[in-house]
Formats: sequence, C-alpha cells, structure tokens
Amino acid sequence: MPRVAVILETEEESGSPNLITLLKKASAAIGNPDIMYCMDSGAFDYEKLWITSSLRGIVILDCWVECGAAGYHSGEVGGIVPETFRIVRTLLDRLDDKETGEVCKELQCEVPQWKSVEAKELAELAGTDMHNKYAVVEGVKYCSQDNLEKLYLKSTWEANLSVTGCDGLPGIAMAGNVIRPKTGVRISMRLPPSMDPKKA
Repeated sequence: MPRVAVILETEEESGSPNLITLLKKASAAIGNPDIMYCMDSGAFDYEKLWITSSLRGIVILDCWVECGAAGYHSGEVGGIVPETFRIVRTLLDRLDDKETGEVCKELQCEVPQWKSVEAKELAELAGTDMHNKYAVVEGVKYCSQDNLEKLYLKSTWEANLSVTGCDGLPGIAMAGNVIRPKTGVRISMRLPPSMDPKKA
C-alpha cells in the first residue's frame, strides 16, 4: 500500500503566501514525493474522473499613478493637472486591447497541438454549457461565445487581464468635482501555462 500524505492549504484566492513555508515545515513528514496531485481545479461533470491538463499562472501588480500634490477643483484645474485615471487607462491599453480583450503578444505563448485537440473535444462535449453556467446580466454576450474552442483556450491557456482592486476613487455618492491626486489599481494577469512568470 503506498504512503499518502495529504496537505491542506486553505488560503484560497489569496495567492497562497504561506504554502512554501508550510511545505518546508512539513518536509520531514512529507519526504520526497514520487507524484503530487493538486485538488484545486474544476470538473466538467460528476459522471467520470477528470484530470486538469494545465493550469495558468498569474502575475499580480499594484500600479499607482500620482500627479497632483493634492486634490484640486476640476473647474479650475481640469486640463492643467493630468487626470490619473486617464493615465491608468492608457497603461492598461498597453497590456490588453480594450475592444477585444486580447492580451499583448509578449504575454502570450503558442498553443500546443494537444491543447488544440483538447479544446475541440471539450467544445463538442460541453456545447453552450461551457459559458451558460456563468450568469450574466441581460444584454451581455460571453467572450468568444460563437467559437467554443476559442472560448475554452481563452479560459485555460491564453493570458487574460483583470483589474481586481482600485484605490483613490471615492464612492459615487461621495464623489465631488475634484481632480484626484492619484489612482491605484491591482492588476491580475493570468498567464499561459508555459509562460515564465519572471519574464512576464
């Protein structure tokens, strides 16, 4: 009977900052594993066993744009002190196309043939369930909903940008006519499985 070690790292969605420390502390008990399974992925259905063939990586970046030394009234200063949100938008446009969501070529990797075959098979198996299981508001179209193979690759292989946080913007109820001094965004870039995160 093989020896099985179970490690539960339950920080979920936090970037798992303590995982490496946990593995080092448990190294004497774990030993040198012959194989490792990560039970943190999805499954298409409950009818058969599914194995995830690849996982995308991630790079998280906090970006701050600062211009004014203070907040100034937009009626007086608008057009003099640069609008920081506009500059953030310009920087984000360097990473992905605002019309298509396609990420810059420097963060993409060629899709291997086996993954393309997998995309075709899963698109045929899943059909529109591939996207319909995620509710959207009326009028919204899913990305690549008319090309399910492309949709599958966009969610399992291709780079994708999300802005997951923002600072420097007051809530709408509190917003005044002010040129704000700074805007900060947290950028989360999903990377192709074969992309070197240091290069990214």
